[in-house]
Amino acid sequence: MNQPLHYGLVALLLANAPTVRADAAAAPVEFNRDIRPILSNACFVCHGPDNNLRKAELRLDREKDAFADRGGYRVLVPGKPDESPLYQRITARGKKQMPPPKHPHQLTKAQIELLRCWVAEGAKYQEHWSLIAAKKAALPALKNADWVRNPIDRCVLARLEQEGIAPAPEADRRTLIRRLSFDLTGLPPEPDEVDAFVNDNTSTAYEKMLERLLRSPHFGERMAQHWLDWVRFADTAGYHSDNHRDLYLYRDYVIAAFNDNMPFDRFTTEQLAGDLLPEPTRAQRIASGYNRLLQTTEEGGAQAREYMAKYAADRVRNFSSVWLGMTMGCAECHDHKFDPFSTREFYKLEAFFADIQEVAVGRQPQTLMPNPDQAKRLKELDGAIAAAQEQLKTKGDAAAKTRLAELQKQKQAMTKDVPTTLISTAMNPRHIRILKRGNWLDDSGELVVPGVPAALPPLKVARQRADRLDLARWLVAADNPLTARVFVNRLWMVLFGQGIVKTTEDFGAQGAWPSHPDLLDWLAIEFRDSGWNVKHMIKLMATSATYRQSARASEKLRQRDPSNLLLARQARFRLDAEAVRDNALAISGLLSRRIGGPSAKPYQPAGYWKLLNFPTRVYQADKGENQYRRGLYTYWQRTFPHPSLLAFDAPSREECTAERTRSNTPLQALVLLNDPSYVEAARALAERIMREGTTREGTTREAVIQAAYRRALNRPAQPAEVALLTGLFEKHLAQYRADGKSAEAFLRVGDRPAPGDVPVAELAAWTSVARVILNLHETITRN
Repeated sequence: MNQPLHYGLVALLLANAPTVRADAAAAPVEFNRDIRPILSNACFVCHGPDNNLRKAELRLDREKDAFADRGGYRVLVPGKPDESPLYQRITARGKKQMPPPKHPHQLTKAQIELLRCWVAEGAKYQEHWSLIAAKKAALPALKNADWVRNPIDRCVLARLEQEGIAPAPEADRRTLIRRLSFDLTGLPPEPDEVDAFVNDNTSTAYEKMLERLLRSPHFGERMAQHWLDWVRFADTAGYHSDNHRDLYLYRDYVIAAFNDNMPFDRFTTEQLAGDLLPEPTRAQRIASGYNRLLQTTEEGGAQAREYMAKYAADRVRNFSSVWLGMTMGCAECHDHKFDPFSTREFYKLEAFFADIQEVAVGRQPQTLMPNPDQAKRLKELDGAIAAAQEQLKTKGDAAAKTRLAELQKQKQAMTKDVPTTLISTAMNPRHIRILKRGNWLDDSGELVVPGVPAALPPLKVARQRADRLDLARWLVAADNPLTARVFVNRLWMVLFGQGIVKTTEDFGAQGAWPSHPDLLDWLAIEFRDSGWNVKHMIKLMATSATYRQSARASEKLRQRDPSNLLLARQARFRLDAEAVRDNALAISGLLSRRIGGPSAKPYQPAGYWKLLNFPTRVYQADKGENQYRRGLYTYWQRTFPHPSLLAFDAPSREECTAERTRSNTPLQALVLLNDPSYVEAARALAERIMREGTTREGTTREAVIQAAYRRALNRPAQPAEVALLTGLFEKHLAQYRADGKSAEAFLRVGDRPAPGDVPVAELAAWTSVARVILNLHETITRN
């Protein structure tokens, strides 16, 4: 699988892929890598898995069908493309042309030639790569292994040597600590931490920094942000009135699980079936709330059967996206057009979740989840209440009655402070029928029981009906080809900007071919064999020479490999929405580093919620510390996500978002300049740098600017930058001295009062400078 790409396949199928070596044509064609993507894109809609839309009774996604006798002929004649009807039709013109002239995906000359070579070489099929069990192939031999730090590098360098490309040099230490801090905590390093790392001359300096960041409680927050995107966590129900529900305990569980390095197989099991474990703990019951994260409705006129069908389908879509990396949603109405998943199998997966108690239409009942101290006190109160009731029953005196009333009042008051959440509670499973074309009104379909797709390993269950616990164990079984691959690919995305499989949400026929298939399999097996150890995998990736490369690239390399599929350099990309704000708050000194708890409400434009009804709501921004909490804790209103986060591509979390888009728009610059959170952060940063730029000799403008750069970018400002920002400061200082009221109004933005011992015009002018620094591309970019 480490052969050079055939006929520039990546360049053909991915418009932004690298050009390949001239001798690539010597490599044999591989069906999964070279042919399946072409057939999937151009042929499978009419000649693929979907029975309902199949034309001419021809199926090209399976070998036995493609080679079937069709009344004296076969569409493929191995070794003889000119005698193969398939090749004849793709080279024909007019009525016999395939795909038809009006088809949106026409074959290129290069793709037709690739298909010809495939037939000439025997038209050999393969099962789809992601459905084949991962194998830990022998690590490749190298011409020069000096660069290698661990097995990851052997796989990467082998490919680079094939392509005749050298890896980038290691990034400088300032870049490395900023990169690792953003990747593992979502926060910038403190200036003192940068200095300590830069000046640490020991051979273990990098490893010590990495271990420190993995131990940070903010590591769990960083990883939770991605997981919450995948499982579509939100504070509101989604449909119709999109009302509030308490679920923050689930978020706390996820943060703690990553911080504690909970094995991923256990993490999986507790979420899908924590309530089915023997004597489930409080944490396991909270974890089972995963099954309740979907959108629900409280609309009075909604049809219960319709919404139960929606809920069931939603769970299968999310489950298959999160753990299998497959787009199974379309199989709700018809057999999958590209992948081997039938409608019947979709509903068999629904049946696993048919035991979950829930309200079809209306407010979902919340469950009290007292913490250990609360549980102890409630138990004491229950005992005292029982004793008081007995005393009242036997004696009937007024004192007993008063005592009972007081105890009940105490319990009622305490119960108000006990957090609630949504959890899974098992009941007798509902009947699940196949809904023809997804029509909830048609209940004539076949009854099905829980089961897994036939294209994947069978479910090993002794009893008659499998449950969610069996499903979880099936996911993390050694023979499951998807779970470990999907998760390590997403870890790779976190640390490298994109997955080894670029389509992190789709490991099916329409998804991308892995840029390094052997590396993906090696990582998947290493993950499983390590005991599903998440921090072990991150450490492996982060200590590799591949990760530690500079993101700089020559123009020649950018032209050849613009998307960095070959990994000859590190990636440079904008921080996620939450991290953009967290970064500004951290630089300014405003950030609250408290872990966990209810969601927070940062500043938001007045009237943004005016279209929310049943009931109408007025957004009340939080005061005090809650105003400065990390973006992870921002209140997530599905129909109206926080506009500042939305501007930086945060999702609504109505569906699984395996990977966020990264746009670059003028609106983002306006948010950084004008959102009260950023204006207030700029003022706090201005106060900070004015103090830090003051020495015994007094305050110089250059010293203040250098303090700002040390805080925001962890580097000295260059002379040209100092000159530019000094000019900006002087211009705004003159304006604010001439217009004191504007300066005072400017400094009143946000809840935090401006200090009374700093000249107003000077502070306002430095705030303007700080706004510019917070808006720099470098400030919001992970390098």
